[in-house]
Amino acid sequence: MSTLHGLKRPSRSWHRKKRVGRGQGSGLGKTAGRGGKGQKARTGNMRFEGFEGGQSPLQRRLPKFGFNSPNRTIYAVVNLSDVDSHFDAGATVDEATLKKAGLVKGRYDGVKLLARGDLTKKVTIRVHKVSEAAKSAVEKAGGAVDVLPLMAHKPESASKAHAGKGVKAPRQPKA
Repeated sequence: MSTLHGLKRPSRSWHRKKRVGRGQGSGLGKTAGRGGKGQKARTGNMRFEGFEGGQSPLQRRLPKFGFNSPNRTIYAVVNLSDVDSHFDAGATVDEATLKKAGLVKGRYDGVKLLARGDLTKKVTIRVHKVSEAAKSAVEKAGGAVDVLPLMAHKPESASKAHAGKGVKAPRQPKA
């Protein structure tokens, strides 16, 4: 293999689809390879995937587990070491600048700041969620952390979708 454009499939690696029921000369005419009579010769027989002859099938014998809530909130995780290496002192770090720097990719409901690594620069960070250790590390470096309310919808679609119900209230600390 020298280059990608020169790749070829191995000869005789693909086979033609077997066309059954196309006349006696094809070799698979008349009964179309199903033999004569019987349950397996009929349409709608019990040859579907997972059928075990009436025995309780494996996918029903095994216990169910796990759950993914359709309303879950998914956060993009950003660490202090990422902020320290990508931004200069005095910068304001928010979701837009994180996307521009390539630290947040894909679709997320919000951004969460975690305390992995060290922060040596004074920066203002605007995120939706922050761990206590990360918050204290930013303040220790002389910066500030603003916790933004989480928008359930994009601002332009919130008015259309639920007429003011798009903003989730920030979680209050337990007293």
